[in-house]
Amino acid sequence: MLTELKAVMNRSSATLIQDAAGAMALVVMLLVGLHLPGLV
Repeated sequence: MLTELKAVMNRSSATLIQDAAGAMALVVMLLVGLHLPGLV
């Protein structure tokens, strides 16, 4: 199983980085949206 995970990471490392960046952007937008009413 560990070798399968390593193979998947090697094959799709570029898309995993993009997916992680997209997930972080969504989290940032969620946090900004939740704090926006307190700023206005």
